Amino acid sequence: MAEPGVLRLAGVLDYRSGPVLRKQGKALIAACREAQLVLDCSAVQHSTSVGLSLLLAFMRDAQAGGKGCQVRNMPDDMREIAEVYDLDEVMAT
Repeated sequence: MAEPGVLRLAGVLDYRSGPVLRKQGKALIAACREAQLVLDCSAVQHSTSVGLSLLLAFMRDAQAGGKGCQVRNMPDDMREIAEVYDLDEVMAT
């Protein structure tokens, strides 16, 4: 987290990258001292449903830690998956 409270996701979010990102993200969120967390997806190149699952898990982690959370710059492929599962309002940016 170079910018306080901002967790930047980058690259391809799929079954290969998901488990490592889940572990790293959870640790970063727990260590974050900011009251508001931003999940910035501007550097995500491609995402499967794993990316959406990561965002939901990170949002739960933030909530469990008493932090607010918002998603920023969600790519079109992630947004389309969110719409299929009726999660587009939960993920509104």
